[in-house]
Amino acid sequence: MNYSKQRELALKVLQKNMCHPTADFVYEQMRKDLPNISLATVYRNLNQLAEAGLIRKVEGLDGSVHFDHNTHNHYHFVCIKCNKVYDVPCEVAPDLNQKVLVKTGLQVISHDITFKGICQHCQKHN
Repeated sequence: MNYSKQRELALKVLQKNMCHPTADFVYEQMRKDLPNISLATVYRNLNQLAEAGLIRKVEGLDGSVHFDHNTHNHYHFVCIKCNKVYDVPCEVAPDLNQKVLVKTGLQVISHDITFKGICQHCQKHN
C-alpha cells in the first residue's frame, strides 16, 4: 500500500481514540487537520487499512461499523447503557476453537464474539 497522508491520519485517530470509533467519528476528528476531506475518502481509507490488516473492521456491535486499532485476537463488550465498547482478552475463554471442534466436529477458522451488558462505570452510577 502506498503512503497516504489521509491513511496515516486515520490510523493516528484510531490509535488516539481507543473507543472503537465509527467512520463518522474518525471523519470529524480528521477534519480538524484536513478540513476539505470527504466522508467517502475516510471510508475508503479505513477500508484499505482494514484490508491491509493494519486495523480491524468490527461489525455487529450496535448496528454501526466500528474500527479498532487493536489487531490482536480479542473479544468485545458493549455496554447497553452507554454504548461504550471495551476489549476483552481471549484468555476469558481459552481453547475455544478446540472446544468447538471436540464438541461438534466443526473446525473454526475464526470467530467474533461480542458480550453485551453493563460496564463498571454504569453499574456505579445506577
